[in-house]
Amino acid sequence: MSHGFETLAIHAGQEPEPRTGAVVPPIYQTSTYAQDAVGAPRLGYEYSRSGNPTRDALQECLAALEGGPVGLAFASGLAAEDALLRTVCRPGDHVVIPDDAYGGTFRLFARVAERWGLSWTAARISDVDAVRAAVRPGQTRVIWVETPTNPLLGIADIAGLAALANDVDALLVVDNTFASPYLQQPIALGADVVVHSTTKYVGGHSDVVGGALVAASAALGEELRYHQNAMGAVNGPFDAWLTLRGVKTLGVRMDRHCDNAERIADYLNGHRAVSQVLYPGLPEHPGHEVAAKQMRRFGGMISFRAAGGEEHAVRICDRAKLFVLAESLGGVESLIEHPGRMTHASAAGSPLEVPADLVRLSVGIETADDLLADLEQALG
Repeated sequence: MSHGFETLAIHAGQEPEPRTGAVVPPIYQTSTYAQDAVGAPRLGYEYSRSGNPTRDALQECLAALEGGPVGLAFASGLAAEDALLRTVCRPGDHVVIPDDAYGGTFRLFARVAERWGLSWTAARISDVDAVRAAVRPGQTRVIWVETPTNPLLGIADIAGLAALANDVDALLVVDNTFASPYLQQPIALGADVVVHSTTKYVGGHSDVVGGALVAASAALGEELRYHQNAMGAVNGPFDAWLTLRGVKTLGVRMDRHCDNAERIADYLNGHRAVSQVLYPGLPEHPGHEVAAKQMRRFGGMISFRAAGGEEHAVRICDRAKLFVLAESLGGVESLIEHPGRMTHASAAGSPLEVPADLVRLSVGIETADDLLADLEQALG
């Protein structure tokens, strides 16, 4: 990077608009563009599925933040994942996925891509040897990881898995949604593609849905760009503008998310109603040392297991007041959910089924003492 992260978040792809000097990129709310002559679109813009200046500003900013040559924005995180899979895989290929992955990602593999002829194996991505054992030589095209994972907060050694992927001629794809590019940059550690649900920390305000891919190589990036246009799951200009507005404050927001999460993790770790806290910032977390090497800080996501079992976990979610009972994560407001009955219901009965007593917190940027008081009454 030629500039610091916060500088790039505010300025990359966001030069003042040349005609008026507007310091915020305009919302180009248009579907098509006048051409100077037949076959001569002005500045390359002809149709907004193929290219839109507002989306381009977001894409350039995301590429700069993740340290890759090409960034691409999509209508949702799953739209980005689908475009990636259909770009780099063919029927008959194989993918290694986490045994603890986002329920929507699992559904995409198990209910959609599998019908297309893409096979998958779930492996513990915190163990490089376990991932190696899941690889099918000559067939595995992608090693797909989340780190931290959703919802059990497992940690993958990105550099170690990048070396493995290189050994077996596969691509390493890292879903960086939980960490955000402020806390972790997988491309610098050897990843080939970074995936984001920009709905989460990148947008940061629970007001827009989106997704993104950032490629480590220009050639792969152009392949992905072709499929982005051919498949068409792009975000609209207003959604791109909202996401770009959100990313400007990503650094300062993530610092507060981390501050609050660290206090809450320490509090939960000693609470009689909690049997286990899953947070990579805790020294006893099995991935703590790896996370400390590859992350700036440990993030704003915490999961914990209720000592009283599944019904206790559900009661905690229902009793919370300041923590809003809702799916999603990464917004400025704190959220609480029961993954087994909410975001990960699609994984029930599969190798990715989550513990029934698990509660997941997305720790927001409110006053930490207020969050702690709410948890105290919710835990009972």
